[in-house]
Amino acid sequence: MATDYDAPRRDKEESAGSDGIDALAKGRTDQSGSVDVDEAEVAENFELPGADLGDEELSVKVLPMQQDEFRCSSCFLVHHRSQFAKEKNGQPICKDCA
Repeated sequence: MATDYDAPRRDKEESAGSDGIDALAKGRTDQSGSVDVDEAEVAENFELPGADLGDEELSVKVLPMQQDEFRCSSCFLVHHRSQFAKEKNGQPICKDCA
């Protein structure tokens, strides 16, 4: 609902009578017409995109770790040497985990 902030304000007596609880209750319409939905039935018919991957074969070329890379001993991800932060107990740690 748009509000005109430049319009003159009503008196307290005038606004109390028109905006009372009784006036609001009379103007209210019954909105309880919700549809009865069986959640289990909806869940059975719902399919996630790409959920059935049983017939698919993934073909990803895996490269061995390069000379300028290291494996973080905290997150176990392979990072470039520029992400090296420190060694902890002789094991490399990346900047994200440091």
